[in-house]
Amino acid sequence: MRGALSAMGCVHRRSPAVPAPSRARDDYRRGHVLDPRIYRAALVPVLVAVLVAAFSLENRPRPIGTTLAPDAFSGEQASLTLERLAAAYPRRRPGDAADEALARRIAQELEVLGPRAVRTRTTTAQTIEGERELTTIIATRIGAPGPGLAIVAHRDAAGAGAKAELSGTAAMLELARVAAQGRVRRTISFISTSGGSGGAAGAAAAARALPGDVSAVLVLGDLAGAQVRKPFVTGFSNGRGQAPLQLRRTVEAAVRAEVGVEPGGPRAPQQWARLAVPFATGEQGELLRADVPAVLLSVSGERGPRADTPIVPERVTRFGRAALRAITALDNGPTLGGDPQAVVLTNRKVLPQWAVRLLVGVLLLPVLLVAIDGLARARRRKEPVGRWALWVLATALPYLLTAAFAVLFRVTGLLQVAPRGPAPPGAVPVDGNAQIALVSLLLVFVLGWIGLRPLALQLARVRERPAAEGAGIALILVSAVVVALVWVRNPYAAALLIPALHGTVLIAAGGVRLPRVVGVLLVLVGLLPAALAATMVASALGYGPADALWAGVLAIAGGHVGPLSWLVLGLLAGCGTATALVALARRPPAADADGVTVRGPVTYAGPGALGGVDSALRR
Repeated sequence: MRGALSAMGCVHRRSPAVPAPSRARDDYRRGHVLDPRIYRAALVPVLVAVLVAAFSLENRPRPIGTTLAPDAFSGEQASLTLERLAAAYPRRRPGDAADEALARRIAQELEVLGPRAVRTRTTTAQTIEGERELTTIIATRIGAPGPGLAIVAHRDAAGAGAKAELSGTAAMLELARVAAQGRVRRTISFISTSGGSGGAAGAAAAARALPGDVSAVLVLGDLAGAQVRKPFVTGFSNGRGQAPLQLRRTVEAAVRAEVGVEPGGPRAPQQWARLAVPFATGEQGELLRADVPAVLLSVSGERGPRADTPIVPERVTRFGRAALRAITALDNGPTLGGDPQAVVLTNRKVLPQWAVRLLVGVLLLPVLLVAIDGLARARRRKEPVGRWALWVLATALPYLLTAAFAVLFRVTGLLQVAPRGPAPPGAVPVDGNAQIALVSLLLVFVLGWIGLRPLALQLARVRERPAAEGAGIALILVSAVVVALVWVRNPYAAALLIPALHGTVLIAAGGVRLPRVVGVLLVLVGLLPAALAATMVASALGYGPADALWAGVLAIAGGHVGPLSWLVLGLLAGCGTATALVALARRPPAADADGVTVRGPVTYAGPGALGGVDSALRR
C-alpha cells in the first residue's frame, strides 16, 4: 500500500540535505549592492567587443606623393629674410608696437610679390601679455575653383631675440614668392598671426577668417633652430580628434624625402592620452578646434624653441623645401578636407573611434546594470538613495567652487593673464602672482571643504556616514552616470575612468568588506590610468609639476576648459573623493545570516524562488 501511494506521489519523501548557502549568496539575500551574477553576466559581451575592435582595424592611408622637386625654394633667400627681420624686430611681444610694425611690413612684402588680395583683420584676445589687440594678415592668391590651401606662421615671441621662432615667417614669405610664379594651382592663402607665443589667439582668428573651403593648412613653426625635438609633424587638437592622417602622413613623407631623417611620431598610448586630454600649445590646435584640417611643421616639435636657441641656416633650406614639397603634393593630389579624426594610429593600422566607443561602452555596462539593480532594491528597502546622492554631490562642491573662483579671478582682473588656449611652458611663468593665485585657490578649496560642504549636508539633512548602504548605492549610481556622460563626449577619456569605476563598485558594495589598506589601494590603482595620461601630455609639452598645475588653472580661467567641462571634472573629483571616504570608513560587522530570506535553497525551484514581495522583506 505504501509503495503504491509512493508511486502515485502521495507520500512525502525526505529531501536530501541541502548545503548551507555561501556567505556571498547570504549577503546578496540581505540586499547588498553588488549582485555578482548581474555583474558577471554583463561582463560577457566584453569579449565580443574586443573581437569586434580587433577586426575593425583599418589600413592607414597612403601619403600623397609628388615627383616635382622643390627646387624653386631658395634657402639662401629665406635665411637673408630671417636675418633682416630678426635684426629689425628683436623683441616682439604679442600686440606691442614692434609686433604691429612687423605685421605691416609682412603685408607690404606680400603685396609686392604679385597679384593677390591682402586683408588685415584686428581682434581683441587674451595673450601672454593680457588682453591685447592682435593683427592678422591674410594674403590670398586666387587659383582653380574648389577647396584651397593655407600656410600659417606666427610672428610674435615671448622672449627677446627669438630668431628661431621667426624662421617660420621667413619661410612663409619665400613660399609666397614661389606661389607668385604660378607654381600652385589651387587657391592658396598666406596668413601671418600673432599670439602664437601662448594661447594661439591669432590662429583662432585666422580660422574664422579663412576664405572659403580649405583642404589643408600647413602651420610653420621653428624651421631653423639648432635644438631638435621630434616629432617634426604634429596634428593634435585643442578639441576633439586630431588632424586627418593622410594630411599628416603627406607632410611626414615630404620631411623624410627632403631632410633625410624620420620625422618621428607619437606611439599609440601617447595618441590615446592626447585624444583623452585635448591640450595643444601649437597653432594647429586652435585651427583643428575650429574643424580646420591643419598640421604643425617644426624642428623643435610642438614646444617650440627657446628664445636663445641659435639657428642653423641649412635647416631653413631643408625644411623649407619639405614644406614646398608637401604643398605641391597637396596641390596636385585629391582634396582632403574633412573634420579632425578621433582615431589611433597603431603599427600600420588605424583603430577607429566607433570601435573604441563600443569597447568602452561595454565595459561601462556592468556598472550601470549593478547601479540600476541596486537602486531598485534600495527603493524596496526604503533606503534614502536620493539623499545619499546629495552627499556625493556635496563632496564635489569644493572642487566646483575652486574652478568658479578661478574664472572669477580672471573676470575681475585679479588674474590678468589667462590665454584662452594652452601656452608653452615659461610663456606665462609661475612667478609671484601665479603663486599668490594658486595659494588663494587652495584656500578657497579648504574653505569649501570645511564650510560649504558641511552646510550643504546640513541643508540636505544628510549625516556623514560613508559606511551606510545607501551611500554605496548612490556613489555607484552617480559615478556611473558621470562616466557615461564623459563616454558620450569623449570615449578615450572615459576609458581612463573605467578602472576607477569598477573599483568603486568593489569598494562601495555592501557585501564585500575590504580592509582599509585594500580599499585605498583600489582607489590609487583606479586613478593610475588618468594620472599616466596626464603625465604623458605634460611630458610631451615640457611641463613640470608646477607648470602643469598652473596650466590647468589657466585653462579653466581662460576658457579652454569650459563651464560644462569643469563641472564634469568637479563631479569626477567628488566621486573619487567620496570613494576614498567610503574606503576609509569603518563598516559595522555583518548581521547574522539567520534572518528572513526571500529565496529558498539553491536547489529550490518552487514559488518565491525568484524573489519575495514587500511583506517578506526586512523592515
